[in-house]
Amino acid sequence: MSAVGFCGNWIIITCDKKLFAVHTKEARDPFVFDCSTAEKKPKNTKDEKNSDGGSSEETGSDKVLAFAVSPSGKLLALTDDNKRLVLFRCEPSWHCISIRWVVRRCTSLVFTQAEEELLVADKSGDVYVFSVVEPQKEGELKMGHLSMLLALTVALDDKYIITADRDEKIRVSHLRSPYNIQSFCLGHRQFVSALQILSAHPHWLLSGSGDGTLKLWDFESGSELQSLDLRQLDETTSSEADKDKDTTVCRITSSSDGQYVAVQCDSVPILQLFTLTQKGKEKLVPHSRISLPCCPLDVNFDPEGLLWVLMDSSDAPLQIYSLTHSSWECVVHVPELNRVTKAFRPHWETLEASLRTNNRFEQLHKVTFDNVAVYLQRKQQRLEEQHLKRSGGQRAKGNKRVKKETESVTQPFA
Repeated sequence: MSAVGFCGNWIIITCDKKLFAVHTKEARDPFVFDCSTAEKKPKNTKDEKNSDGGSSEETGSDKVLAFAVSPSGKLLALTDDNKRLVLFRCEPSWHCISIRWVVRRCTSLVFTQAEEELLVADKSGDVYVFSVVEPQKEGELKMGHLSMLLALTVALDDKYIITADRDEKIRVSHLRSPYNIQSFCLGHRQFVSALQILSAHPHWLLSGSGDGTLKLWDFESGSELQSLDLRQLDETTSSEADKDKDTTVCRITSSSDGQYVAVQCDSVPILQLFTLTQKGKEKLVPHSRISLPCCPLDVNFDPEGLLWVLMDSSDAPLQIYSLTHSSWECVVHVPELNRVTKAFRPHWETLEASLRTNNRFEQLHKVTFDNVAVYLQRKQQRLEEQHLKRSGGQRAKGNKRVKKETESVTQPFA
């Protein structure tokens, strides 16, 4: 998974098996963590029996699957497909606090606002809680779902845990007693792939889906406040066929003040920017569109409100956009970009293009079959065949009756 994020003034970039951290303000040594050289899981008969449904544990390729940054920007956690869960402290210097192990491969991580716990969602629909205060303590099962989890977040007051799954559902549960479900946010027609709570509006939730829609919720009540079809906003999709194509929202990120929202769709070289307002019925207002030279891999705001875009390009892997005169413009000559690009480019160029791309939503779209139309067509064929048989039988009986009458007329009297 190729992704970009911020841990204080450190920009975090993950790609393939590595995590890169470069300080944007000071000339400090970059930090690189390679999962392929990290501690291996000790063999344990009990763990092997409890692994992904088999007696022998499947070996992964050490690719980074997800990472999360704590609200203070001082802690970072990542997980890879060898089921490592690594906890770091980035200030005053980078330090690996612990390496623990999860039961199944993870899809999403999030710290609580108090930074005492780390919540981990996995592909089987379970959420585990890992202690940050006791970094060597094993994880405990927090809650379960009947479908794969794709996104996870917590309310800004640590009251609720919000999960999104492959079966179009968003569940809002009490964090301390997750069996107590507060609400469901229902309305998406495909898997829910992204969640974002807005700092300026702590009771509002943004969700993105494989159906190409962006929805705004009052998550505590489960009521939908607004829905936008991003395919309708895209001016390049002029034909109906283009608008019917699968469009997946793969990233929703907001500025630190919560006033601007950037939305990225999978394999689309355009970013949609929105503003939020409490006035009127339309609370989510389209602001502008950023056309990119190629499809972005990830996008995120830094603490100062600049929009960083990770590109699938060896020439310019990073771009920065700034709000200038009510429009988002690409800025080139900034010290932060030059410093980060110089430190990051040598690692980026060694990766093959196929290892940079994100395709984790490719197989998640549900395919529907119109069985009713097929059934009605076959039924009509059967009715026509039966009608032909009846008409053919009646015609044969009529011919026999005519033949008998003819024979009786022509027969001579005795």
